[in-house]
Amino acid sequence: MDYKKSNAPLNTVTRDLVDLAQATGNVYETVAVIATRANQIAAEMRHDLEKKLQEFASLNDNLEEVSENREQIEISRYYERLPKPTLIATQEYIDGELYFRNPTKDRSSLD
Repeated sequence: MDYKKSNAPLNTVTRDLVDLAQATGNVYETVAVIATRANQIAAEMRHDLEKKLQEFASLNDNLEEVSENREQIEISRYYERLPKPTLIATQEYIDGELYFRNPTKDRSSLD
């Protein structure tokens, strides 16, 4: 996933939860859906960052040999400038890009 191409805002935005909850009909369920997706995005971002920084890891780290690596700093800054996972997940929810279902509602409709 290319996080830079996301149209999520970089800063916190105040939103009306009642409007957000129209798809699920429940504010708490909406928050749970967004939170679950935000956790998935955060795990994916963390994995990508660790994979990129793994290239710079040396096998014999020594406190005396610690040096700044420009590329490593730029990679870290890139990830710091990205929108937060919660903002990305909220934007995906608003754009209708998230698939979610409630298994308890599915079971009750079968009865």
